[in-house]
Amino acid sequence: MTIIDSLGAVGGLAPRDANAAYDREDFAERLKRLQPSLVLAWLVISIVVVWALLPGLFTGYSGTEGVAAEKLTGPSAQHILGTDALGRDVYARIVYGAVHSLSGAFAAVGVGLVIGTALGVFAAAAGGRIEDVVMRIVDVLLSIPSLLLSLTIIILLGFGTVNAAIAVGAASIGSFARLARSEVVRVRRSDYVEAAFGSGGSFTSVLFRHVLPNSLTSVIAFAALQFGNAILNISTLGFLGYGAPPPTPEWGLLIAEGRNYVSTAWWLTTAPGIVVVLVVLSANRISRSFGRSRA
Repeated sequence: MTIIDSLGAVGGLAPRDANAAYDREDFAERLKRLQPSLVLAWLVISIVVVWALLPGLFTGYSGTEGVAAEKLTGPSAQHILGTDALGRDVYARIVYGAVHSLSGAFAAVGVGLVIGTALGVFAAAAGGRIEDVVMRIVDVLLSIPSLLLSLTIIILLGFGTVNAAIAVGAASIGSFARLARSEVVRVRRSDYVEAAFGSGGSFTSVLFRHVLPNSLTSVIAFAALQFGNAILNISTLGFLGYGAPPPTPEWGLLIAEGRNYVSTAWWLTTAPGIVVVLVVLSANRISRSFGRSRA
């Protein structure tokens, strides 16, 4: 009989009842420690993800077609966020635009995570002159402003959501590479890694069994932080006209289309702008919780 079972028997509870009581108390403690801001952040991200997956459940209007007779109508019961200059429902365009913004952000983070982490791990594992050469290239990438680098790449590749995602992801390669390299170097010098080498472990086995699992957790947490930045950067490129072409309902493009009507139709820029801000702040809040859980 375990200690919990003994305590339950002494207190007049059956072992299963005692275990259930402890589980309920533990669950209640976790609920008390749960912060409202984190719950709200997860709620915002969940809603936007469902928008991207099942937009038809949230609106009956089209994201690209409108009614000319209803152009530039303010928020009402029929159109809760108003309509644009072509009579398209703004709320519907925001909902249908979620898939473009989120998919672009996921692709951008994937590009930076895979390529940057591979460079950082290769540099730290190789060491010597190879490490110096790779990290000097990373320093050059980090010295260029991310927006300028993204614009340069997208001009070479061409406009579009996919190319914008690649451009934003390429601009984040340097940050991922530097973090991955520093984490691998830190773990590589630890005692248990030295003991693994001393016990006859090969370089490849020690790298994949000990070094990578203990060094990539920080990189994953950083990827969560970069997700919010990727949404913001892709929206910026869309606002500047380098992202998805009209009539694609991409969030940055929605803000750009409404800037000529700020004085007469404020909802065209305010509504998608608030959505972008909420999603970015929510992603940043979730990434901070990942960092605290690791600490």
